[in-house]
Amino acid sequence: MYFNARNKYFETLPVENTPIWLCTKEGCKGWMRDNFTFDYQPVCCLCSSPMASQMKMLPLLVNSNDDLKSIKKGIQIKSAR
Repeated sequence: MYFNARNKYFETLPVENTPIWLCTKEGCKGWMRDNFTFDYQPVCCLCSSPMASQMKMLPLLVNSNDDLKSIKKGIQIKSAR
């Protein structure tokens, strides 16, 4: 039996207007969802340029960790003296 992938039906994903951070450097295509950033004012992970807040229509994606910006980064190392 021959299976043709073009006959497969895909369900449409719900989209919503989502806040994102977009790189300000000309020619850089870096962007990230706001609810997946660790900083209140992130920098681009591709070119280290500042990012600007914008909105974009994206598929609905739920982040189970609501407030990533309040999580402490790294572990403080205590001296063994």
